[in-house]
Amino acid sequence: MADGDRIVIVGAGVAGLRAAERLRELGFDGEIVVVGDEARRPYHRPMISKQLVMGAARPPDTTLRAYGDLDVHWRLGTRATHLDTVERVVHLPGGEALWYDGLVLATGVVPRHLPGSPRHDPRVRVLRTIDDALAVRHCLHASNKPAVVIGGGLIGNEFAASMRHLGRDVTLVGHAKAPLHRFGSRISDAVVKLHKEHRTKLAMGSEVRHWISTDDTVGLHLTNNKLLVASCVVLAIGSVPAVDYLRGSGLDVEDGVLCEPTLFAEGADDVVVAGDLARWPNLRFDEVPRRVEHWINAVESARAAAENLIAGRSAAMPFAPLPRAWSTLYDVRLQMAGMPSLGEDTVSLADGITGFIHAGRLVGITAWDKPRAMLDWTAELDRRLPVPDYTPVAPAPVDAWSEDEQFDTDERFDTQEFYAEFADELGTVQDYAR
Repeated sequence: MADGDRIVIVGAGVAGLRAAERLRELGFDGEIVVVGDEARRPYHRPMISKQLVMGAARPPDTTLRAYGDLDVHWRLGTRATHLDTVERVVHLPGGEALWYDGLVLATGVVPRHLPGSPRHDPRVRVLRTIDDALAVRHCLHASNKPAVVIGGGLIGNEFAASMRHLGRDVTLVGHAKAPLHRFGSRISDAVVKLHKEHRTKLAMGSEVRHWISTDDTVGLHLTNNKLLVASCVVLAIGSVPAVDYLRGSGLDVEDGVLCEPTLFAEGADDVVVAGDLARWPNLRFDEVPRRVEHWINAVESARAAAENLIAGRSAAMPFAPLPRAWSTLYDVRLQMAGMPSLGEDTVSLADGITGFIHAGRLVGITAWDKPRAMLDWTAELDRRLPVPDYTPVAPAPVDAWSEDEQFDTDERFDTQEFYAEFADELGTVQDYAR
């Protein structure tokens, strides 16, 4: 990338924001255009199922701040309609064609639809955006009937906990035998116990057989023959990559965008992918491309994607993080590191710490209210899963950059500096250990 070039970022979430920020940090002086389908500036999405839906925060409180002068052109409330990688153009509504020299794809995911659910009913909602949270709050204020959340993942459990903090009756419905079962039986058993202590009702191992909409409530007839009556129903059954605008672009969008280890889109020299949208091989684990839907991964991958776009595909370095995530349920800290989903078996590493084993190797850990021990085990996992040597796709052109312009690999990721700089969205190391 050179002065006078234009980099377009499609996606105005945290990944898009941090990619733009990193481009400026690296001295890119060209034009940056950020295209986002929501009319809002980037905001802290994890607050939606917690502080925002409880009314403990207002929409302005969720806005993410930039850590420097971005000098970008915001195209908010604008949905990309098609990508032409041959002509290097992002098509926008109204026939507008936005050309680019470099492109960052960061459109993330959209909530998965539950077949048969009456999405035309304003009391049946997903929980992805600020507007979704405000709509849920409106439903809760309109009736004192219980709330229902369908889905036993993190968002479903967070929403259920938020309802109990508000003193609202809530039922969590899930087809799995226990909430958060993918975190291992020790964690899921602890979650069940915690929900029961806070009088959250669970309807696990069941699904919705029939929906009944009335003037005042929404009824759900479950496969276990229970009938639930709700003021509001939240659908939290997972998500799918937002790739509709990429179909026909030549990119592989079977599950997100297929990328090389460097986050360059497979077969494209000027397109990188960041956040939940990227499906890439994390070489710490193996060469199988996978997506990672975690907030910290969105931030780190965005910065790495920006670095590699500036460096160029031939000089790009692999993005091989140790995935990390955490949440809080009823003031209890739940943490994850590595790739527990790869585990074929589990082992108790310590009180409250579960290890996940794949091919005889520790590949992931989860912790239940053991943050300090989790720090030690995360460091141990980092030691056991080193980043292998990587050979770039081709030698970097000798005259591509002057000596003064050479990309400084020493500027790449520094963990302590990163945590200090992004303490408000990642939590400081001390907060992570609290």
